Amino acid sequence: MKKIIALLCFTTLIFTSCVDDDDIDFDTIGKTFEITGTFNAANNFAIEAVVPNNIDVFDSDVALVYILDPVRSAAEQADVWEPLPRTFFFSPSGFAQFQFNFIFDSDINVASIEIFLESDDLGALASDITDNQDFRIVVVPSSFAESTDINLLDFNAVQSELKLEF
Repeated sequence: MKKIIALLCFTTLIFTSCVDDDDIDFDTIGKTFEITGTFNAANNFAIEAVVPNNIDVFDSDVALVYILDPVRSAAEQADVWEPLPRTFFFSPSGFAQFQFNFIFDSDINVASIEIFLESDDLGALASDITDNQDFRIVVVPSSFAESTDINLLDFNAVQSELKLEF
């Protein structure tokens, strides 16, 4: 009887340990790259980031774009990335806003991100808004972006979920 119970326990252990129902998707891999750009009248207050050739992009993929906040990064003594769009409001009035478009041309298999700066007075913007802005771009499969469990506005949550290492 002891041998039957041991055999039954061993068999149960083997069959339950072979079940692959952990809901972890190890083939969802986001790719990340960074760019630095300056916004001025010569480039129509827009920069284009072409996705590097070593990153495969598919028509269904999406891009998330973050801008480095140098003030908060200095205070936190760590990089603080904020999602786009990001808006600045000035006293007594006025605004500036960074936005982006994700462009994918399936005919030539080229993906790019157009990052642009809008404002009620682009010429009056200070250089700390327009010059040498750092952006982190994450290209993720669209099935990830459809998940309602992930806060796409939080770079750390995206990085953790996709297990991205820098």
